[in-house]
Amino acid sequence: MDGMDEIIKEFLIESTENLDKLDRDFVALEKNPKDKELLSSIFRVVHTIKGTCGFLGFQKLESVAHAGENILGKLRDGQLAMNESRTNALLALVDALRKMLVEIEKTGKDEKGNYDRLISTLTLLSEVNDSVKTTVVPALEEASETANRTGESAGVSETAIRVDVSLLDRLMNLVGELVLARNQILQFSTAQEGAGLGSAPQRLSWITSELQEGIMKTRMQPIGNVWGKFPRVVRDLEAACGKKIRLEMEGKETELDKTVIEAIKDPLTHIVRNSVDHGIESPEKRREAGKNEEGLLSLKAYHEGGQVHIEITDDGGGISPEKIRDKALSKGLISPEVARQMSERDLLNLIFLPGFSTAEKVTHISGRGVGMDVVKFNIESINGVIDIQSKPGLGTTLKIKIPLTLAIIPALMVSSQNNRYAIPQINLLELVRLEGVKVQTEIQLVHGAPIYQLRGHLLPLIFLNQELEVSNSLDTVHNSLNIVVLKAGDHQFGLVVDEVNDTQEIVVKPLHQILRHVDAFAGATILGDGSVALILNVMGLVKKAHLISANLEQAKIEKAPVIEIDTRDKQMLLLVKAGYTDHMAVPMKQLERIEKLDGSLVEKAGDHDVIQYRGKIMPLIHIGSVLPERRKKPRQIVEPSVYENKALIYAAVYTKNGRSIGFVVDRVYDVVEVIVEIKDVIRREGVLGTTVIQGNVTEILDVDWILKLAPPGFFDSAVA
Repeated sequence: MDGMDEIIKEFLIESTENLDKLDRDFVALEKNPKDKELLSSIFRVVHTIKGTCGFLGFQKLESVAHAGENILGKLRDGQLAMNESRTNALLALVDALRKMLVEIEKTGKDEKGNYDRLISTLTLLSEVNDSVKTTVVPALEEASETANRTGESAGVSETAIRVDVSLLDRLMNLVGELVLARNQILQFSTAQEGAGLGSAPQRLSWITSELQEGIMKTRMQPIGNVWGKFPRVVRDLEAACGKKIRLEMEGKETELDKTVIEAIKDPLTHIVRNSVDHGIESPEKRREAGKNEEGLLSLKAYHEGGQVHIEITDDGGGISPEKIRDKALSKGLISPEVARQMSERDLLNLIFLPGFSTAEKVTHISGRGVGMDVVKFNIESINGVIDIQSKPGLGTTLKIKIPLTLAIIPALMVSSQNNRYAIPQINLLELVRLEGVKVQTEIQLVHGAPIYQLRGHLLPLIFLNQELEVSNSLDTVHNSLNIVVLKAGDHQFGLVVDEVNDTQEIVVKPLHQILRHVDAFAGATILGDGSVALILNVMGLVKKAHLISANLEQAKIEKAPVIEIDTRDKQMLLLVKAGYTDHMAVPMKQLERIEKLDGSLVEKAGDHDVIQYRGKIMPLIHIGSVLPERRKKPRQIVEPSVYENKALIYAAVYTKNGRSIGFVVDRVYDVVEVIVEIKDVIRREGVLGTTVIQGNVTEILDVDWILKLAPPGFFDSAVA
C-alpha cells in the first residue's frame, strides 16, 4: 500500500502490536481468570480497535471486534467466568482480526472472508449457559485458519518500529552538537589554508547534513494525527449545541515536527470548539439568513516558504468589530481613546486578550474568556503567528503559520554594536543597502517613525541597536546603511543593522527561564568560533517597537467618514500638493516608485520636459501645470520655469511596457490606505472627483488622463 493514508498506516501498526500483546494476555488470563486489571486491559484494546475501524469505515472488522467486545465486557464485569471455550474463542478472534488487518494493508478494504460463524459463536459464548462447549469447536477451528498459520503478517508493522520521543530528542540534541562541531571545523579549515585536512571537512559536512535530515525525518508526523480526533469532537459538539455541521479537512498529510505537533494540539482543539460554539449559527438562524441549515467547518494545511500554514474557516455569523469594541470597553480592557484609533484588524485581535469573550452566556463549552490568549501564547512560543479575518454574516478564518521544526534552522547572521545575532530565514524577504546621499535622502519620518520607500511601498524601519537598548539614537549619519527586510505575520518592516554577515544552519538553544520574558529573543546558538549569538524573535521586535499598533496600522487610520468609489476595497493613495491644488491624492495602483530628482538636470526634448533616469530618458509631467483651471477650458502649457531654482523635485514614476514617465508634484505629504467615495459631482479634466481625506477636501487624480499627455506613441512598444 504505497499510497496508504498515514492514519490507516498508524492504525495498522498500533493494532498489530496490540494483537501480539493480546496473544500473551489471553494465555496469562487463562491461568489467572480473575485478574480484573488484565481483563480491563484486554477490553480496552478490543474497544479501541472497534472504535477506530468504525471511524475509518471498516465495517466488517468493526462487527467482529464488537462481538469480542461484548463477551469481554461481561467477563470484566463478572457476569461470565473464563473457561477453555471462551479462551479459544477469543484467541480465534485475535487470529481473525490479524488476518483482516493483513487484507486491509494489501487492498485498503475489509477482508472478503465470511466471519458470520465466528460472530455467532462469540455471541453464543457471551451467554451465561456453559453447556454450549461442544457446539463451538467446529466454528473455532474454522476461524483459526488464518494468516499466522500461513506465515502471513501485517508487513507494515514489520517495517516500522516505535521509538520513545525522549530518545529522538536525545539523538536530535547530539546531531545539533555535531552541526556545531562541523561549523567550527569548517571555519577553522577556511581560516587556516593548507592545514592538511584535505577534503575531510567537506565530507564531514555532507555526512552531518545527511544525518541531520534523517533524524529530522524520524521526528516528522502528519498533521492528520491531530485532526483525526476532530470528527468526533465536532459530532459531540453539534449534538450538544443543536447544530448541523459538515467538517472538511484538506492537507492531512502535511508533516510537522513532533514537538510542533504537541504544541499545536490543544490550540487547534480550542479553535475548533470555538468555531462550532461561537461561529456557526443554529439551523433556525441560518435559515433566516438564507443559508444552508448545515454549517461548514474547514481545516486546511499546507507547506509554503519553509513554514506550515493552517487555516480554520467557518461559514458562520462572523465577528462584528463594533461588538468587540463595545465588549472590550465594557470590560475595561481598552480605553475610549484607544478604541477610537483602532482599525478593524486591531479590534478583531482583541479576542486574544486575557478575559475577553463575545459569548452571550457561559456554557460548559466556552464563554469564560479563557483560552484564546493561551492559544496565541502557545503558537507564538514556537515562533508561530496567528491572525484572524472575519466578515459579519459570512464567516471567520483563523490563519496560523508555524515553523516545520524547532531544533536546527537556517539563519542570517548580522552584527550590531559588535554583537552578533541570528535571524531565522523564514522571516527574511530581502536585503537592501543604501549608500552615499541615499542614506540621508531616502529615509523619512512618517508619524514620528523612520520610513523607507521600497518600490513604492512604505517600509517602517527598526534600528536594532536602539530596540536592544545598546544605543538610543537613530543614527543615519553613515556612508552606507544595511536594511534587512523582514516579515512578521502579514507585516513587513526593515531592520537596520551594522553589518550583514553570512548564512548558516544554527542549533536553537532555549533561553534560561529568567530570560524568557524578553520578547526580542527566541533563543541562542553557539557559533563556529565558540561564541554565543542570540536568535532574534521577529514578532517580538515588532511588538517591542510598537509597529503593529503605532506605525503600521496608525498610518492606515482614516479620520474622515469612510466612503467608497467603485468598490469597497481600500485604495493606496499618495497625498501631495500640485500647483495651486494643496490637497491631491494620486492612486498608487500603477505607481512603481516615488523618486527625488535633481531639478537642475531637467532638459527639453521637443515640447516635453525630460530627465536622464536609470540609463533612459524619462518624460516629466508637472501635475500642477497640466491640470486645467475650472474657469478655463484650454490646458496650460508646461513652462521651463516650473523647474527653475529647484535642486530637488518629487516624481511619482509610472512604468508601462518597460517605459517610465514621471508625474512631478511640489510636495509629498503622506501615503494612506482608505476606502474612497466621490463626495460631490464637481469635476474637471484630469480629476476623478473630490472626497475628504484626513479632514481635507482632496481631489483624486485621473491617472489615465495624465498618461495620455505622454509623447505620442511613447507606450506603444515595449523596451528591452
